[in-house]
Amino acid sequence: MAKLTIVANIKANADKIELVKAELLKLIDITRAEEGCINYDLHQDNENPAHFVFYENWESRELWQTHMGNTHLAEYMAATEGAVSEFTLNEMTQIA
Repeated sequence: MAKLTIVANIKANADKIELVKAELLKLIDITRAEEGCINYDLHQDNENPAHFVFYENWESRELWQTHMGNTHLAEYMAATEGAVSEFTLNEMTQIA
């Protein structure tokens, strides 16, 4: 099974940057401990502090799907409802 790379872009509303950042930070340790998680790295744009990117690698899509169904992600969604202006997620495969 091929490794799965996830690139998730999260753009917070200008007045909710710190809330979104705090909630994203809560996800890191618990996710890194999940089965199949190779890395789970959060980045914040140097020019636009409202833009966050998670760069993730998983052993398989199935294990990532298990992650996506976990309660800590549901809790994040509830805590940031109305605070995120844009969210995009790309499932990717390393080719070189």
